[in-house]
Amino acid sequence: MQRRTKVKQWKAVVLLLVIGMCSLLLWGCSVKSEALVNRLVVPLDSDLKTFNPVLVQDAYSGIAIGYTLTGLISENPITNEVEPELAEKWEFQQDGKQLIFTMRPDLKWSDGQPLTVDDVLFTYQDILFNEKIPSGSRDVLRIGKLQTLPKVEKLDDRRISFFLSEPFAPALRTIGGTGILPKHIFAATIKEDPNDKDKKLKFLETWNLSTPVNQLVASGAYIIQEYRPSERLIYKPNPYYWKKGKPYIEKFVMQIVESPDTALLRFRSGDLDMYRLRGEDYQLLKRFEARDRYKIFNAGPSTGESFIMFNLNKGKNPKTNESFVEPIKSKWFNDVNFRRAIAHALNREAMITNLSRGLAQNQDSPISIPSPYFLSPEKGLKVYDYQPEKSKEILLKAGYKYDQQQQLLDAQGNLVRFTLLAPAGGRVLLGAQIKNDLEKIGMKIDFNPVDFRIISDKLDNSKQWDATILGFTGGAEPNSAINLWATDGDSHLFNKGPVGDEKPFIGREVADWEKKIHDLMISGAQELDETKRKAIYAEYQQLVQEQLPLIHLTIPLYLVAVRDRVDNVQTSALAGSTGVTGALWNVESLKLKS
Repeated sequence: MQRRTKVKQWKAVVLLLVIGMCSLLLWGCSVKSEALVNRLVVPLDSDLKTFNPVLVQDAYSGIAIGYTLTGLISENPITNEVEPELAEKWEFQQDGKQLIFTMRPDLKWSDGQPLTVDDVLFTYQDILFNEKIPSGSRDVLRIGKLQTLPKVEKLDDRRISFFLSEPFAPALRTIGGTGILPKHIFAATIKEDPNDKDKKLKFLETWNLSTPVNQLVASGAYIIQEYRPSERLIYKPNPYYWKKGKPYIEKFVMQIVESPDTALLRFRSGDLDMYRLRGEDYQLLKRFEARDRYKIFNAGPSTGESFIMFNLNKGKNPKTNESFVEPIKSKWFNDVNFRRAIAHALNREAMITNLSRGLAQNQDSPISIPSPYFLSPEKGLKVYDYQPEKSKEILLKAGYKYDQQQQLLDAQGNLVRFTLLAPAGGRVLLGAQIKNDLEKIGMKIDFNPVDFRIISDKLDNSKQWDATILGFTGGAEPNSAINLWATDGDSHLFNKGPVGDEKPFIGREVADWEKKIHDLMISGAQELDETKRKAIYAEYQQLVQEQLPLIHLTIPLYLVAVRDRVDNVQTSALAGSTGVTGALWNVESLKLKS
């Protein structure tokens, strides 16, 4: 009896241990489940270059920072309406020449410091308008032919005024949408470093990728909790975000996945909650949409543009006296008939069918298709349909000729041969087709896919290149592209002039049509009447299509797959076509189902 009692006692102890272990396992499972429920994981197509929002030159750094900083207003990409953000209201005075924002009371940065009018004043006067700090935002804010900047004045503790030299239609969206920076962090960085012989500002080295993330300050829905280069970014809610009770999602993760094929595999395995589709992905993902519990959203044509661009710069390097483009080639590239022949030789339907699996459409304009200012071909926009025989006809009339091997020669008997650059990766197949299309009309193309940094260096620094395939992101407001079309703009890449301390380029010419496009962009920004403004931008689009400094190609549909557990998703191409950003514009309002 005593032995049986002991056996029973041991059985009881073992049973309690098993129950305890199971309880722990179940508790662990519940914790894991809860963590998964409260975590949203999305891909980021490339690693960051900086945490400093003013120094951003790539889309991906801008995306990553965009969830942490906000401006005075925001734009709803579904309604296209301007909505209050850090400012609770705004008003125009003095016939549209003065814009006054009234900020919300009791705003705070993520470190608990007050966020005030002084931060706004500092952001503009000391950072964005500081010529020692390179910033594309500064050019977008320039007004009229005189290219003046707004005068900023603090009216009182909650109101700030922007005085414009003339009416400026993009003022509200451009000024109000710019991210505000914390003065208490950056004020000490705009003084010259006495130990730096080049007298560079400390600001240029502030908030770089070596900065500990706990030193980054936010005003938006999230703050960065962790950053692992080439791996991931982890965000957590900003405890002082002005929208009380938001965001709903406890942990927001951006996995850096530079290979689309890898991103696809990770989405299908359940590691990612969202995935931006390529044309070749659609049929596969559509087949398993119901089984794997996700939905594919189609937001229509993406924003932005894809194009071939020729180097039209006739100038010489002032240091070496060497032409940026070989004179023989420069003569071809600057011949509008040459560019028109190229435009008619490109088989865009094949690009759509073969490269995008039918999930794309022609992009014939420098303005994004979803923009209300886009001029469609149905409303008169000039287009170049695929007619290789017409290309040959244009070239022959312009003095070109063909040899016995049907190779294209110019009037002096030079073989028409040039190098076409493209970023290695997604544009390689596109470049291969373009090479094939142009060789059908007798041109010899040396196609060279390279790292984008090499192309960027040629465009910005050496200026020595023939032609390249590129793409720009876009949006609703045409004036956001002023830096591309201003004849002295930093992004006037097809005929770039000297920037900063560079000496004038001997021989550089600015064509009358370039000046006209610049004038139209200025006029469009000056015009407050929407009907008249659309007419100005229609003329601008026609002129670009007539002269073809950019030969437009195709633009994909914005398709993004989102898991069913993500609630309140509203996709919009206008919210951003880079990666899955078009499904994350309202990230603070997204919820995750259990």
